[in-house]
Amino acid sequence: MNMRGMRTYWGYIAAAALIAAWSSRAATAVIVVLSLAVVSYATFQFPVWCGAVNRNGTYCRRNASGILMGCNLRQHRWQKIKLVVLRSKAGDISRAVFPTAKEKFAAFIAIGGLASAIAAVIVPVVTD
Repeated sequence: MNMRGMRTYWGYIAAAALIAAWSSRAATAVIVVLSLAVVSYATFQFPVWCGAVNRNGTYCRRNASGILMGCNLRQHRWQKIKLVVLRSKAGDISRAVFPTAKEKFAAFIAIGGLASAIAAVIVPVVTD
């Protein structure tokens, strides 16, 4: 894999390392750091379509980075984040943020990483 591929898909390596860290019962700090890396990758760098609403009502199909970021158009960069924060309609949010299976997979990875970080902090407190 070339360097561009490594920069684009490093989150998969972090996810694999996170699974290995949980299975080998690694230190809590390692699991938290890997979990946050996976969340940040899925949220801000995962290669997806933009999905912002165009002026004609269709959804933008340009390449974007992360499930919360838009494409290179300035209006689209903030539109997806505004949809999540302002929550006009649940259907609009799901169609704009998760238009395809790839975006749904990125959301699954982000939620899994967040749950992993929370579990890494809570499990040692509860079991001690």
